[in-house]
This record gives sequence, structure tokens and C-alpha cells, in this order.
Amino acid sequence: VQLQASGGGLVPAGGSLRLSCKVSGYSINDYGIGWFRKAAGKEREGISCIIMHDGTPKYDDSVKGRFTISSDKAENMVYLQMDYLKPEDTAEYFCAAACFDCSEYGCLQWSKGTQVTVSS
Repeated sequence: VQLQASGGGLVPAGGSLRLSCKVSGYSINDYGIGWFRKAAGKEREGISCIIMHDGTPKYDDSVKGRFTISSDKAENMVYLQMDYLKPEDTAEYFCAAACFDCSEYGCLQWSKGTQVTVSS
């Protein structure tokens, strides 16, 4: 199983980025998928997930209304559209699969991170 996250970069505050996660060797139709981030000096936190049997996207309050999680089941891809970015969104972002719940410990498969930096 491999997860490859991409799409990070440097963007000014108020800008947008779209992160992608290519999942190989595992069907994202099983269990759930999620996006997490880790800022310097902070713990990794969950920001969005979808548990497939439920199908309802969930968001952390810090990104609600600005970020959108989506998936392409045919291509086994997961996306995170990030709009109205803020400097506090600066972090390394990870995608996760085989998620039984939306917590960090509920996900079994992880990508390496992709860095998002938002300038003020």
C-alpha cells in the first residue's frame, strides 16, 4: 500500500491550493480517508475525513467552510481543496487511508507529508 500526497507549496494569505493523494494497493472505498497536518512545534491534527459507510465529510472547526475533502473512487484519489488560506494553515499535510474513525490512531495507512506555507 502506498499513499503519495502532492500539491503543497507557498501561497499568499487568502489564496488557494489543492492537495492530491494517490492511493495504490488499497481501495479508498474501504473504511475511510482523511487529511491531517502537523505545524512546527505542534502535534499532528486531523482536519478532514470521510468514513465511507457514512459518507458525510467531517471538518475540524479551524478549516470548516474553507477546506473541502473529495475523492475519485475510480482513480483511487483523494483531494483537499483549500481556499481562503491563512498563515496558521502553514504545516506539513498528510493523507491517510484505512481509517476506522477520524482520529490519528484510527488510520492505518499514511502518506509522506507535503508542505504548505501561507505567507502573510
